[in-house]
Amino acid sequence: MDGSGKCLCGAVRFNAQQIDSHIHACHCSMCRKWNGGPAMAASVGSVSFEGDENIVRYPSSDWAERGFCKQCGSNLFYFLKPDRYIMWAGAFDEQPFSLDGEIFCSEKPAWYDFAGDHPRHSEMPDS
Repeated sequence: MDGSGKCLCGAVRFNAQQIDSHIHACHCSMCRKWNGGPAMAASVGSVSFEGDENIVRYPSSDWAERGFCKQCGSNLFYFLKPDRYIMWAGAFDEQPFSLDGEIFCSEKPAWYDFAGDHPRHSEMPDS
């Protein structure tokens, strides 16, 4: 499926192709610190942006960057080098997603849990 989305203020807009409707929740400490809670994200085949000048890319590791809007602070994506975007589910205009799994459950705090019967991995599973 294809779809569009934007940050909270609309300064950054995007169009994504081949959106995976099965999202994953990441409970790692970096995602929780960046989001204030778990990251809910969908892999996309490709994405194009309007308002690139408003995107800040934070190099959170040697292999990835986290992107956000410099105007409103909305988190937009996790970029795995060299060319894989994982877009934050809440940034999409349409929300046709289902929770397909959780990763880094070993780092999840005890004060929340997600319902449903889906895989829960203590770390990142082998791809």
